[in-house]
Amino acid sequence: MRHDAWMSDIDATLGAGSVLRGRFLYNEPMSRHVSWRAGGPAQRVYIPADLEDLVWLVRSVSSREDIHMVGLGSNLLVRDGGISGVVILLHGVLGKLAFESRTHGLPPAPPGIETALVYAEAGVPAPKLARFAARHDLAGAEFLAGIPGTVGGAMAMNAGCYGSQTWDRLAQVRTLDRQGRLNERLPDEYVIGYRHVALKDPRQEWFVGGWFRFARGDGAAAREKIRVLLRTRIASQPLGLPNAGSVFRNPPGDHAARLIESCGLKGWRVGDAQVSEKHANFIVNLGNATATDIERLIEHVEDTVEARTNVRLVREVRIIGERK
Repeated sequence: MRHDAWMSDIDATLGAGSVLRGRFLYNEPMSRHVSWRAGGPAQRVYIPADLEDLVWLVRSVSSREDIHMVGLGSNLLVRDGGISGVVILLHGVLGKLAFESRTHGLPPAPPGIETALVYAEAGVPAPKLARFAARHDLAGAEFLAGIPGTVGGAMAMNAGCYGSQTWDRLAQVRTLDRQGRLNERLPDEYVIGYRHVALKDPRQEWFVGGWFRFARGDGAAAREKIRVLLRTRIASQPLGLPNAGSVFRNPPGDHAARLIESCGLKGWRVGDAQVSEKHANFIVNLGNATATDIERLIEHVEDTVEARTNVRLVREVRIIGERK
């Protein structure tokens, strides 16, 4: 669909007097918006002005079209053939981060522990939430400094590291459904597991914010813990090259990196995509990797590990779009 025809459809859906305040991009290279720095174009990209504008945009998109919400693109690969539908960029848009005093409708805090409630919108980088909490003498958010994505992405996949997970700290979430309605939901409405979150009553919704509960603690100790975590991350992960973080989930009782390395795959290349020589559960872009290179390397790692260890690795990264 030509973008002028698409805009006419949106105008007709919204009605007179309703104006979208964000910015449209057409045939936008998604390599600019994913941390692998590879991949094809999106037919239509929208950068909303704020949450209200995002709601209007979702209401305007035909139910026949796909909607893709993207934060920092740190867990995403867009195939070289690109994406149809609408991509909505949230990073730098949904950036509210503040203390909340509400208690109504929330599950009770653990007995005997003084806590504070922090509201973070989906576009807030997870490390920023970690620093905010530490700066205000809160404990339990430090692990978020090691997650290279947004709060929205962390909520969607229950991201975690160093023994902690996002949903360990969530008291309530705000979602936007396909009809453009905002909802507030409690953790008991979801099936929550290792790198997995799904509504018990399945429907298409996106996380737009969450209320995090952190214990009052020693801010200086929290800041030092973040520094140690970041030093460990820098020492053990290939942060100097484009990557998408951990490619595979850790199998029960084992580590994906150990299995990959045991199969002699460290340094294995397809084009300019390479299994990192620093950390085997990372695939890096050496400079000119295509999304096809990266996907083929992912498949090669899966097949090789399964053939040699009888373990089928499960992907953490999400792959969307059309093959070229």
